[in-house]
Amino acid sequence: MTHSKLISRRTVLQSASASVAVLTAPAIISSSWAQDKFPSKPITLIAPWPAGGSSDAVMRALAESAGRALGGTIIVENKPGVGGTLGATAMVTAKPDGYTLTQLPLGIYRLPHMQKMAFDPVKDITHIVGLTGYTFGLAATADAPYKTLKEMVAYAKANPGKVSYGHTGTGTTPHLAIEEFAGKAGIDIVDVPYKGSAELIQSILGGHITLMSGTTEFAPHVKSGKLRLLATLGRERNKAFPDVPTVKESGWDTITESPFGIGGPKNMDPNLVKILHDAFKKTLEDPKVLEAFDKFYQPTIYMNTADYTAYAARTFAAEKKTIERLGMAAK
Repeated sequence: MTHSKLISRRTVLQSASASVAVLTAPAIISSSWAQDKFPSKPITLIAPWPAGGSSDAVMRALAESAGRALGGTIIVENKPGVGGTLGATAMVTAKPDGYTLTQLPLGIYRLPHMQKMAFDPVKDITHIVGLTGYTFGLAATADAPYKTLKEMVAYAKANPGKVSYGHTGTGTTPHLAIEEFAGKAGIDIVDVPYKGSAELIQSILGGHITLMSGTTEFAPHVKSGKLRLLATLGRERNKAFPDVPTVKESGWDTITESPFGIGGPKNMDPNLVKILHDAFKKTLEDPKVLEAFDKFYQPTIYMNTADYTAYAARTFAAEKKTIERLGMAAK
């Protein structure tokens, strides 16, 4: 056999071996999610708040948009209570197959420092993508005996223990932000927890409380004149309320910001994470999603998987310091 024929035969054999390897490779991962079209059934996205509130509305807009991007269906399941942590509690025991996801509010990085939880927010969750965040504010009824934050502080000092404010649950950001502010302002105000924003709004509009700390579920009622926004809690004034000062501008160094995104159970396949990441990232180009953001005055705060994972670890550590400083750490 000539030298050229030997080379030709060797090349053919090598090519054939490579083809066999390519053809047989999928058999090695035959049990993997990659063998099936994803999604092959509806995905459950847990919204850890009651139906009807601002968070629920935004999550439903995201679910509908991401479902279209995936070519499937995403069903929103409401699990309110325990400061927005029930989504993570329910999700961490699910299979890491991408069919159970949850919103990840700031509270999941905080409450484990305050009480025993069924999950570690860094080790037990796959942080898929960061999407948006909340604007927080302190609003009062239109007939409240104070019109500004400074007037409210003066009134609370003159009437210790007689001013109460509603919020969306013990340990949530709307709760702790005002507790921190009250401590710096030197006032004694009583907190009244509710299960979610819809219940909170019903209570303040019904006259059961005269002050509330929350996200921008208060916005349409401020616009209508039923409520008065005393201050917002971000670093800068909210563009929707340019005349309303921040708490820091009013004289008390309290800044509260709260990005959130989507997470799944730990040990998810990186390729599956990318599919979900890309679908949810695409929602940030959807006019209906952006309309929902604007309706509730939520900015776009995009974080890719690596950045969102780093944010989780950083925030978990920072929340530990905050809880210890407020004397609310678990004993």
